[in-house]
Amino acid sequence: MAEEIVTNYHRDAISSFRSAKKLAERAMEQIADDEFFATIDEEANSIALIVKHIAGNLRSRWTDFLTTDGEKADRNRDTEFELIGEKREALMKFWEEGWQILFDSIEPLRAEDFSKTVTIRGEPHTVVEAINRQLTHYSYHIGQIVLLAKHFRSKEWKTLSVPKNRSAEFNRFVESRGTDGKKGVETGLEFADSEK
Repeated sequence: MAEEIVTNYHRDAISSFRSAKKLAERAMEQIADDEFFATIDEEANSIALIVKHIAGNLRSRWTDFLTTDGEKADRNRDTEFELIGEKREALMKFWEEGWQILFDSIEPLRAEDFSKTVTIRGEPHTVVEAINRQLTHYSYHIGQIVLLAKHFRSKEWKTLSVPKNRSAEFNRFVESRGTDGKKGVETGLEFADSEK
């Protein structure tokens, strides 16, 4: 039973990371380069800076996940909030590389790995705690990306989930397609795609 719980958690964590990544990317597909780099006020981060920060965090936290501290000595977090001549293409490459490190680290985990302790900034975390910490952190920032993209697109925004006043239609959509293993964000994105 315990191994089944770990297996289910592991599968769900991977799926949740993939869904979060996809949600951010679908939002970013809708914005122009100037919007990617735009800030809404002098204290706000642009989507570009959020992408850079998530990518830097991914690289630091997931490189040698089980054997080294999640805050790598070569990470300079403060520069993740500065644009130093980066172009969108380079930032998106950094983003992809970071996510690949995460998936390369998390997908091969075995049930026994979930009994291990890892550290982040010297603080001990169970593997589950470390995964949950990062999943909530990335989801927080991805929500910012979606909000900013929606703000910039305004009336041109293509929804990534259930459109306003369409919940009953969405429920019929879910019921009609049966159970194909997709849940949550994935189902919302599929519904949004069916509207095109």
